[in-house]
Formats: sequence, C-alpha cells, structure tokens
Amino acid sequence: MAEHNQLGAKGEETATEFLAANGHTILARNYKHGKCEIDIISRDDSFTVFTEVKTRSTDYFGFPEEAVDKKKRKKIRRAAEEYMYENKLDTNIRFDIVSITQVNGKLKVYHIKDAFFNEAESVDDFE
Repeated sequence: MAEHNQLGAKGEETATEFLAANGHTILARNYKHGKCEIDIISRDDSFTVFTEVKTRSTDYFGFPEEAVDKKKRKKIRRAAEEYMYENKLDTNIRFDIVSITQVNGKLKVYHIKDAFFNEAESVDDFE
C-alpha cells in the first residue's frame, strides 16, 4: 500500500475512534453508492451523521477539509439520500468533516460538525 494510502487508512481509523469516543454509534464505514464513498456513517443523538475524513501529512498546501469541494459535497449528499432510502431511515441528518493533520508524528483531529450547513446551490438558468 502506498504511503499516502496508509496515512488515509490511519486517518479513517483515528476518525472512527474519535467519533465513537465522543458518543457516536458507528453504523457503516466506506459506504459506496455509484462513484461516491462515504467514509463513516454514524448515529449522534437524533442525527444520522455522514462524515468525510480528510487526512494530510502537513497543512503546508492548505487544510485537509478544503479538499471537500462542491462536487464532492454533492456526491456525498446523493449517497446519503440513497443510504437513508435503502435503510428506511427517517431521521435528522448532518454532514460532518473530520480533518486530520500529522504534526510531529502525531495526528491532530479537527471535527467540523454540520460542515455543509446553510450551503446554497446556484441555479444558472432560473426564470
């Protein structure tokens, strides 16, 4: 496995442990729908939480969460809708990002709750 893949796998494992330690019940990991994968799906109080994990060896080129662009968020939303439909869930949902950076050999975890909140989508040809 390539070094960056190992770091990514370590980041996902760390994020899963972090969420569980903070009260989340893990429902699924690496859920795939079409070309999209949701890293972690969990339950937090009354919410089904869809979490994208981004891990980087440094923040030199920006913070890991900045890699979750509009296109990625749209795919995650679609996959989340499918997960809710497949599992016949009717709960509140939330989209979180766990951003992990390696600092002096240790992983620094930053949990961004409701990361997609209040995000407007533009409509180009609205009449």
